[in-house]
Amino acid sequence: MNTNATIGPSPPQTNAQTAGFLCVRFPPKVHSTGLFGKGKSEWFTYTVPTLEMQMLLIFSVTQILHLPLKRLGIPKLLSELLFLLDTLTYQTRVTQAGVILGSTFLGRYNHYQGTVFSLESQGVIGPIAAFGYMLFMFLSGAKMDVSMIRKTGTKAWGIGVLNVIAPLVCGFFYVRITEGTLGWGRHMKDARVQNLPTLVIANSVTAFPVIALLLKDLKLLNSELGRLALSSTLISYLLGTGITVLGNVIDIGQQHSVGRAVVDLVLCVLFLAVTIYIVRPAMIWVAKQTPEGRPVKDFYTCLIILGVMVSSVFSHYFEQTAIFGPFIMGLAVPEGPPLGSALVDKLESFAYGVFLPLFVSLNALRTNLMAIDLKKKNAGRNKNLMAVTSAAKLLGCFLPALYCNMPLNDAVSLSFIMIAKGVVDLASYSFLRDNNTVSANSYAVLVVATIMNAITVPIVVKWLYEPSRKYAGYQNRNIMHSKQTSKLPVLACIHRPDNIAAVLKLLEASSPSSEYPLAVYVLHLIELHGRASPVFISHQLQTRTVANVSYSENVILAFSQYERNNWGAVMVQAFTAISPRKLMHEDICTLALDMLASIIIIPFHRQWGIDGSVEAEDPGLRTLNRSVIDRAPCSIGILVDRGHLKRSNSIGMSEKSYSVAMIFIGGKDDQEALIFAKRMARNPSITLTVVHLASTVVDQASNEKDKIIDAEVLNDVKHNVGHSYIRYVEEEVKDGSESALILRDMVHQYDLIIVGRRYNVPAPQTVGLGDWNEDGELGLLGDLLASSDLKCRASVLVVQQQQK
Repeated sequence: MNTNATIGPSPPQTNAQTAGFLCVRFPPKVHSTGLFGKGKSEWFTYTVPTLEMQMLLIFSVTQILHLPLKRLGIPKLLSELLFLLDTLTYQTRVTQAGVILGSTFLGRYNHYQGTVFSLESQGVIGPIAAFGYMLFMFLSGAKMDVSMIRKTGTKAWGIGVLNVIAPLVCGFFYVRITEGTLGWGRHMKDARVQNLPTLVIANSVTAFPVIALLLKDLKLLNSELGRLALSSTLISYLLGTGITVLGNVIDIGQQHSVGRAVVDLVLCVLFLAVTIYIVRPAMIWVAKQTPEGRPVKDFYTCLIILGVMVSSVFSHYFEQTAIFGPFIMGLAVPEGPPLGSALVDKLESFAYGVFLPLFVSLNALRTNLMAIDLKKKNAGRNKNLMAVTSAAKLLGCFLPALYCNMPLNDAVSLSFIMIAKGVVDLASYSFLRDNNTVSANSYAVLVVATIMNAITVPIVVKWLYEPSRKYAGYQNRNIMHSKQTSKLPVLACIHRPDNIAAVLKLLEASSPSSEYPLAVYVLHLIELHGRASPVFISHQLQTRTVANVSYSENVILAFSQYERNNWGAVMVQAFTAISPRKLMHEDICTLALDMLASIIIIPFHRQWGIDGSVEAEDPGLRTLNRSVIDRAPCSIGILVDRGHLKRSNSIGMSEKSYSVAMIFIGGKDDQEALIFAKRMARNPSITLTVVHLASTVVDQASNEKDKIIDAEVLNDVKHNVGHSYIRYVEEEVKDGSESALILRDMVHQYDLIIVGRRYNVPAPQTVGLGDWNEDGELGLLGDLLASSDLKCRASVLVVQQQQK
């Protein structure tokens, strides 16, 4: 196997190319019928304008055509391949096939064929695309958390190892059998037959970057299936990389000499040792020298990028692929902030958004669909070999998953995820084509197979696996149906430091005691940044990461102090979830399901200043809250924190008192909110006022069963009036405007107001309020109380009972 491969054809440069490489001036005016007309424009006698036109065409076409396709769940890679398939025949230098940028459309113009994507221009765009792919592999390595291997269970280990070994064994067996039965042994002098083991290895490796991108597109990164797939793929990819390196060394020994192979192996081991024992400790030192919250110095990032380029040259020197060194350098980068995220921020958008489409498009442009002839031995053999390795890979994942008692749908979904192919596989096939391991015919077959794989896998996984199914409520997990004397499990979510005080204040107001204890599960949510794998940490089992960085330290300290102050009444467990913002609801709902939580407390997306005005809004947090509300396996409490100061006119109340109001209309959400409010009334320092907004109009839409339960819970409140710190007030209203007047008058009298969400539940008391509704996740009354027009100090808790 010749590893000194480049991306794209490498014809000798003409004088025009050499002269125009650094020439960025506009060419002289020429007489032409247009850019692609009969008259030849001199734009394309210069390299830089040609390159700019190529980049513009590729980027524009792929982006525009992907807009409708992404709504169907089709990955961007498929858009780039499907609409750019073309080729340049080296001998005739004419376009043979294609769709958009090929002969079907633009390729029909002779001037386009000889200028925009001419053979000579490939000598420039090819190295640039290869450089972009090198950056992609470096960033992929930087996002990988190698420490996951130590935390991975036997299930992931078994699936990851078999995912490589099974296709390798079956592939080599197929090659050996077909060489004997089909008479191919007579042609073993053919380089393409001799290098069949290389193709077996290429088809057996499951690329971690491909699986990570697929799971991100499917929004399964932090699902149970996604975490298992990432752990298994990490093991599989690192094992496959090691096998590929050893295969290259063995091939060098066979083609050249054993001495040369030994020298290359020694240099490879030396490079790995330097990276592990010198480069990585140096990067960790840089991360430690960076103050928290401050960016990494540009000098260090430039030095690392320079090191990536040097590693590519050095890996080429000991006859490995040019991406081997950058990938290993990426693995040496401490994942996450500050260093890993800084490198990702500086390089990812350009590498993924500009360079990588160039790489994919260039490989697509080299694909000659007209050359496909499955009757030829090479193409048929490669097609069958790919089918055999894919089937073996599928079974190698499916059988261990079933053995580990995974549900059938989950096992099939995991198997299809593990056979997914993408840009890394495309690059491997391109290397094999440049090495003359596969012909143009076989290369086109492999590219088409990659396209079919990219279409099939997402569709099958979406059809079989829906992570929200496990949250279906078949058991009562809410406050109303929990035993009043048992421990009440509460999941509290923390996004920002100011959420800590607000949640602690609410928990203190819920009056925990030895008779009515609380089990508080604190989940600190951190947005995934600078890494590919989501992380979930239980701080009872693990407090430090590999880089010796402690997550959620302030959160842990605050809630540990709260537990000590309420010893015997409160039990606290802290967790940290690092995942994409759009997928954080999976972590929240899964933890609530596992811990049998009765209610989830989530912070509102709007933040108030100390003067009562809106200080900031977080649209991402609003989307997250809506996702949690839709999927939660228990009740939900949305905490609108405006408690920076005490209420302004708490007449007759002592400084230590805490005044709570509960607005009751009726229905399941109001019943749940009232039960939670009654827990607070057991604290002598808390005064609870239940305000019943009774309608003067007969409500025809209300459920009779709910009316009976409403009467029961209200009678219980009335019975306790005078015997505890509970007051009951009944106000008669005829529509929403009268309800709004009452609420506006009382917001300054209380520290906390509790309401039911009552989403899409009509009632005479709220008629007309929907016309001014801004935040549907709060319901009508909650939205009114959280309005930016109200300059009050009262915090609001909006409660939704478990949805079934």
